[in-house]
Amino acid sequence: MTEKSSAEKTGAEKIRWDLSDLYQSPNDPALKKDREELKKMADQFAKKYRGRIASITPSEFAEALEEYESLISLSGKVGSYAQLIWSTNTEDPALGKLLQQARELGSELSQKLVFFDVEWMKVDEDQAQRLIGSEELSRWKHYLEISRRYRDHTLSEEAEQVMSAKSVTGRSAWNRFFDETLGAARFELDGEQMTEQEVLSKLHNPDRELRKRAHHSLTTTFRDHSRTLTYIFNTLLADKHTSDKLRNYESWIASRNLSNQTDDETVNALVEAVTGHYGLVQRYYKLKRKLLGVDELFDYDRYAPIAKTTKKVEWSEAKEMVLEAYGDFYPQMGEIAAEFFDKNWIDAAISPGKRGGAYSASTVTTVHPYVFMNYDGQLRDVQTLAHELGHGVHQYLSRKQGELQSSTPLTTAETASVFGEMLVFSRLKEQITDPKEKLALLISKIDDTIATVFRQISMNRFEDRIHTARREGGELTTEEFSKHWEETQKALYGDSITITDEYRLWWCYIPHFLHTPGYVYAYAFGELLVLALYDAYKSEKDGFAERYMKLLEAGGSDWPHNLVAGMGIDIRDPKFWERGLSIFEEMVTEAEKLADTIEKEGGK
Repeated sequence: MTEKSSAEKTGAEKIRWDLSDLYQSPNDPALKKDREELKKMADQFAKKYRGRIASITPSEFAEALEEYESLISLSGKVGSYAQLIWSTNTEDPALGKLLQQARELGSELSQKLVFFDVEWMKVDEDQAQRLIGSEELSRWKHYLEISRRYRDHTLSEEAEQVMSAKSVTGRSAWNRFFDETLGAARFELDGEQMTEQEVLSKLHNPDRELRKRAHHSLTTTFRDHSRTLTYIFNTLLADKHTSDKLRNYESWIASRNLSNQTDDETVNALVEAVTGHYGLVQRYYKLKRKLLGVDELFDYDRYAPIAKTTKKVEWSEAKEMVLEAYGDFYPQMGEIAAEFFDKNWIDAAISPGKRGGAYSASTVTTVHPYVFMNYDGQLRDVQTLAHELGHGVHQYLSRKQGELQSSTPLTTAETASVFGEMLVFSRLKEQITDPKEKLALLISKIDDTIATVFRQISMNRFEDRIHTARREGGELTTEEFSKHWEETQKALYGDSITITDEYRLWWCYIPHFLHTPGYVYAYAFGELLVLALYDAYKSEKDGFAERYMKLLEAGGSDWPHNLVAGMGIDIRDPKFWERGLSIFEEMVTEAEKLADTIEKEGGK
């Protein structure tokens, strides 16, 4: 890779996280000691509780759950450290070995502890309800309730042990192979060897020819790896089908909906509402085509800014934007976010071998979250920073719920992240007086919302296609994957965007399809929920921030619909999605009016 010039640097090049709150280094004696201690703890736990769950008293069960959380916490600490340090350099064999050790240990522990879940599933329903309703177990009530929903999908202890053991050389191994394949891939652009993330960022550049070259560069390398990536996809699709059959899930999405604590009806209502509004996306891109002054809009033009030049946003400036927006909403929110910068809990530098994308890792409740991203100085990177810090604040606050109830299902996990984006966007919008600048910002936000809501649902439709096709017709060819991708993309964009032949292959680099099948609809769920929440915030600011922070603190301690009901929103109402979609339509209408005003004023 070519060294960046000083003009291209953002100040994020040296923003590396400090993982010492987990372990000092891969060779830290404490890491080795904890790995050995975990095995002993698991053996002692099994010796103490195996065969007792059916007749356990509430106080004994409470004691067992406390010990179980301690085990999960220490195991999570070991696993989090290995995952985080590996993700910054997937090309380092030593870090790959460390990750594999953690995964093998996790599987070994799972095999030792799986009896606990299996025996709990077999407890008589009346006895289970008495335990769940007891005062001694009130702290874990929701965890116990949701865990019982897996009764029909839990196998025997021996079968569960085999499933866990084989996952290390099965699903987990293939996912690691996918990550390392793309992490090591290099993309040639204008004589330079770049990472996937660096080239993807060029698709947001105002220079159309550069976008086109970047598009070609990405496709060329994707094509070079297409045989490998096709095989990985096929293998993981088949692996999920096998698991779903063994666990008695009726469809490919059923296990995801169960873990998201939602139901098929709610998800189907979301999908139908969004696909029913694809016309809004097509209407918007016709406006964007006019604003860009081109006769035809291609897929590599989707994220083009309408401003002719885009200055780099320095890391320090991005930090200030996010912290001010968070702090103005609620001081504690800004204070927590500031800790991520002050204590080096963020890794933002782009570097060879680093995984693409961004995430916030909750790690364990006894430590704190870490934020991972690839900061390239674009305005969208500021929004990504706001997004991941939203997750981070959420995870930081929910730690008080303990290991078993701190995490939220994916559907509400995006609430704080997208709300954080809205805070930054609204702040920037309020500060702008120039109609052209305001339109450019609004266009950027609409682009992001389309990517989060409509594109994610179109990807859900692609997932539905490939899981169904793999189950009904066997292994898919690269061309068959590409055909499903093209058709589901064309359904979204209609005649407003021309899908190039090169773009047909772009299904192959998206990790969510493999790491977390069925994930993508959660983005749309979260974005539309937040649009409704933010609309409520604007109309009733008094007390809203306090209620919102309590929502974050609650983590996963109750059903999502109960938690969100405290904000005056009913996510189980099929008409709920229309509220968020109508707010999106208002954004498109505002952009059309602004563009019309600017055009009229330019003609005077």
